[in-house]
Amino acid sequence: MQPQAVLPVKYFVGALYSAEAILDKALKSLEKQLSPVDCQSKSFPFRVTNYYDEEMGAPLFRKFFSFTGLASPGFLAQAKILTNGTEEQFAIDGRRKVNLDIGYLDYDKVVLASVKYGIHKIFLDAGIYADLALHYEKGKFQPYPWAFLDFRTAEYYPFFLKIRALYKSQVRQFVSPG
Repeated sequence: MQPQAVLPVKYFVGALYSAEAILDKALKSLEKQLSPVDCQSKSFPFRVTNYYDEEMGAPLFRKFFSFTGLASPGFLAQAKILTNGTEEQFAIDGRRKVNLDIGYLDYDKVVLASVKYGIHKIFLDAGIYADLALHYEKGKFQPYPWAFLDFRTAEYYPFFLKIRALYKSQVRQFVSPG
C-alpha cells in the first residue's frame, strides 16, 4: 500500500508572557516567519505553576494565536526551532520574556512541540518531540492525562473550537480549490 497524501494542519502558538509589549514584538516576528495571525484568544491568567516566574516575571498570562497559512504536520520540528529562536531574540540578559509553545490542530487533535522527552512523546527531528495534548470527541476537546495542567482545564477549549472551525473551512478550500 502506498502512503497517502496528508492534509495540512493549522498552526498556533500558546504564548506565556508578563510584558505585552514584548509579546507584540515576538508575534510580529512570528508573522513574518509563518503567516499572518487569523485568530487570537483573550489573555488568561497563568496560575498553574510559578515555575516561570523567576525567569519571566509575574504575573504571567497565556494567550493563543493561530496562523492563516496551513502547513504540513511534518513542519512541527522546524516550527519549534523557529519559535525557540524567537524566544531567544527577545530574551533579556539570557532570560526569556516570552515562552512560545507552538503546536498544530487538525480535525481530531491538538499536538504541541516539545524539547523534553516523555514516554508519551514521539521524536520528530533535531531534538524535537510531538506531544499529544487534546483530542476532539463528540463536539468538544478532551485532554490526555499527561497534558499540561492548564490544557486540562476547559477555559482554552472555546479558542480551539473556533480555530477548528476556521481549519475546516480552510481545508475545504485546500481540497477543492476554486
